Amino acid sequence: MVSKSKPAPTDISNLTKAKAKVELTRLALEIERHDKAYYQEDAPKISDADYDALRRRVEAIEARFPELVSAGSPTQKVGAAPARGFAKVQHAVPMLSLGNAFSDDEVTEFVERVQRFLKLDEIPAIVAEPKIDGLSLSLRYEHGELVRAATRGDGFVGEDVTANVRTIADIPHTLKGRAIPASCELRGEVYMLKSDFLALNQRQEQAGEAPFANPRNSAAGSLRQKDVAITASRPLKFFAYAWGEMSDAPADTQHGMLGWMKQAGFVVNPRITLCHSVDDALAFYRKTGDERASLPYDIDGVVYKVDRLDWQERLGFVSRSPRWAIAHKFAAEQATTVLEKIDIQVGRTGALTPVARLAPVTVGGVVVQNATLHNEDYIKGVGNDGAPIRDGVDIREGDTVVVQRAGDVIPQIVNVVLDKRPASAKPYDFPHKCPVCGSHAVREDGEVVRRCTGALICPAQAVERLKHFVSRLAFDIDGLGEKQIQEFYDDGLIMHPVDIFTLQKRDARAAKKLRDREGFGETSVRNLFAAIDARRRIELNRLIFALGIRHVGEGNAKLLARHYGSFDAFRDAMLAAAAGQSAEGNSSEAYQDLNNIGGVGEIVADAVVEFFAERRNVKALAELLDEIEVLPVEQAKSDTAIAGKTVVFTGSLTKFTRDEAKAAAERLGAKVAGSVSKKTDYVVAGEDAGSKLTKARELGVAVLSEDEWLALIQG
Repeated sequence: MVSKSKPAPTDISNLTKAKAKVELTRLALEIERHDKAYYQEDAPKISDADYDALRRRVEAIEARFPELVSAGSPTQKVGAAPARGFAKVQHAVPMLSLGNAFSDDEVTEFVERVQRFLKLDEIPAIVAEPKIDGLSLSLRYEHGELVRAATRGDGFVGEDVTANVRTIADIPHTLKGRAIPASCELRGEVYMLKSDFLALNQRQEQAGEAPFANPRNSAAGSLRQKDVAITASRPLKFFAYAWGEMSDAPADTQHGMLGWMKQAGFVVNPRITLCHSVDDALAFYRKTGDERASLPYDIDGVVYKVDRLDWQERLGFVSRSPRWAIAHKFAAEQATTVLEKIDIQVGRTGALTPVARLAPVTVGGVVVQNATLHNEDYIKGVGNDGAPIRDGVDIREGDTVVVQRAGDVIPQIVNVVLDKRPASAKPYDFPHKCPVCGSHAVREDGEVVRRCTGALICPAQAVERLKHFVSRLAFDIDGLGEKQIQEFYDDGLIMHPVDIFTLQKRDARAAKKLRDREGFGETSVRNLFAAIDARRRIELNRLIFALGIRHVGEGNAKLLARHYGSFDAFRDAMLAAAAGQSAEGNSSEAYQDLNNIGGVGEIVADAVVEFFAERRNVKALAELLDEIEVLPVEQAKSDTAIAGKTVVFTGSLTKFTRDEAKAAAERLGAKVAGSVSKKTDYVVAGEDAGSKLTKARELGVAVLSEDEWLALIQG
């Protein structure tokens, strides 16, 4: 069969008005079909060049017949109809945050840590780059074609914003040049120029809509629009600077990878510099800081990264940040205002926290009315180490104070303008009784925080613990937010977490109380009970976070969940660790295993054990478990030789440092323990190995030399 070639389009100069109208209708339908395939289905039917040719023909016809331009024309709208919300995307490689440095000394310490870890005599080459104040984005390419774009999210799971990202001119749909990996995740920052931000806010105000607070919020809000056309209308830009999963790295250095990204079609910040000494890095920081105000985009610091990728691999990660990179933040922006009143807030752990109520002032583009005062010593002019701060000047109601805000950090008072202090201002008398329940508020030895002792009777703690329990990162029960928790607590409906799940079956009076509430009815009550039932199955990390244990936030909850896998394993280990507590400390195997989890450490370990050492906590938890099901953690798949194995390192290691060995083992899916037990799979013994080696032989645990270990993990 002989294929027929497509007839050439009629020369526009020969079109009549009637034929032009028909062709515009046909082109509009064709472009709409391709827009849907491109923006909503991520499955374009034609090449970008062919698509552009269609749009150029529409523009040319409309230029000749302007009276035919309609509201439905492709030239009058961008993209396709909005998709339904954002799907969740699991990052192949987590998008972790950076550790921060705030001084030259901390930058020097960072470089020295790298040297020690890698056992280097020389200073490693460092890539220095401006830290863009925008929204992190991960772009996945398969065989050079953009297939998915996702926000950072919680670092492990982000939102699918592929359709919106396709409207950003700085992001190529197809990678250019050579050495394109079969699959790769390229990462960077979506941002908005200062001038574009000001112009956008002017349009917002003219349209009677609320202006954005700053360029970063504007960029983030623009990217996460459910209507692709809105995103397309916003002047978003993108700098590429990192990557996640990469089937084959095109270069062996950070600087080389940036050069490859530029060749592939990305915009790479031209200010990025390769430094060969700490002085070079700090000089880049100072120069960037001096020119910060004149830059067309917002930055909040400088990022330093070890240049060699094999060294980055060896350095690995600690908790949620890489050892091979650090952010050197700029000094926070400041403003002066009046401290009108000091209030005391009682947190869910009973901590009494002083909060400054301020005359409103704009700091860094955001209106600030409250600031933290940390603790009673901070108010007195004393630091956590007992040394004077602010030259020992205390803070009083009525003072004129200097307020500081850095990024998203809670504003704080850093200084007092003494010559403006009113004569009537008196030293602040920090309360020794809880302002909520009247119980004694005490400070433990070595603690800077004063805490309420009325844990079981203090309404502040009960309500705050319940609010935390149903918060977004915990049980996240639809229709049961902070407002409802407060109201239900006041009505005696929910006093403890388990009450949430027994609310429906407890008695008829509970349901009647709900139906009789203003704004509640049969449908509302039915919907609430359905939402509660929907949360009777919960992931282990969410449950651990929901318990409100001191020092256990979202990150540590995930670390604990991934280490133990199931709730039963977690609870049994914590009870064993609690049983091993004594006046001399905790030497139990369960405690040592907990303390050895990368990123946890002694402070978190002690807090978790203390929670399980309290019998009333264990009893309340048991009652809760009668009403819910805890889902085990889905472990990442891995085909390495040591995945799922427990390893102990002992003796003096000569091939690598202890930290390097531990990081490598955990990267490959193994658990690294501090003591030998029957559960240990391998003991890697260096020189002068002692009791751990002896115990391994007694238990019949496989013992490897350093060379044998390297052969095992290198396959």
